[in-house]
Amino acid sequence: MLVVSGGSTSHAVVRGRTGESVVLLSGDLPDVLTDRSVAELLDLAAAVLTGEEMAMFRACLRALRRGEGLGQRRVEIGGAVLTVYYEG
Repeated sequence: MLVVSGGSTSHAVVRGRTGESVVLLSGDLPDVLTDRSVAELLDLAAAVLTGEEMAMFRACLRALRRGEGLGQRRVEIGGAVLTVYYEG
């Protein structure tokens, strides 16, 4: 398992033993997704995600920043699905 975390936020990117990737976001969406926190998150993600995963993740982040998919459990962009887990 590979875990990368850091920056001024409490975000982390994880690659599990079976190859699945998980991105942990801390805070209220989309408010927590400032330009600075997104840049830091993308830096963390680049250490763990493949190029294809990064492209999909960027698209999902753009959608979340626009408020799309909030209140739902998943954001789908071009067939790629980002599952959102949160505490209510």
